[in-house]
Amino acid sequence: MKAFFKERLIYFIAVIITMAAGLASRRFGELLPNFVHEHFGDALWAAMIYFGVRMVWINRSKELALIVSLIFSWAVECSQMIQTPLLNEVRSTVLGALILGRGFLVMDLLRYAVGILCVYGMDRYFLRNKKA
Repeated sequence: MKAFFKERLIYFIAVIITMAAGLASRRFGELLPNFVHEHFGDALWAAMIYFGVRMVWINRSKELALIVSLIFSWAVECSQMIQTPLLNEVRSTVLGALILGRGFLVMDLLRYAVGILCVYGMDRYFLRNKKA
């Protein structure tokens, strides 16, 4: 039981660190290389989603977390094609824009996939011997 909570705590901390890094990449973007500024925020958002899924479904496979994270992040991106007054009002707030985004970009789908695949790889590498 203790290991169960330890794993959740690890993923919770990963969510917080990833969230902080993503917000910092937005806030201090002009200080970062252009490539980092343009791409890392979206990749980190998707990475945060992966860690959140792992935290909630700790006993499920990493592969399921990868698939659910991709579907969720791509669904949020595709939802940006829906432009209603209520959704646009939510998106006009800082929190709404951070969660729902503002406009659909195909490039974001790639950024999300790369972010999720990177942290999935890190997750497998760092926790591969956990059950051994």
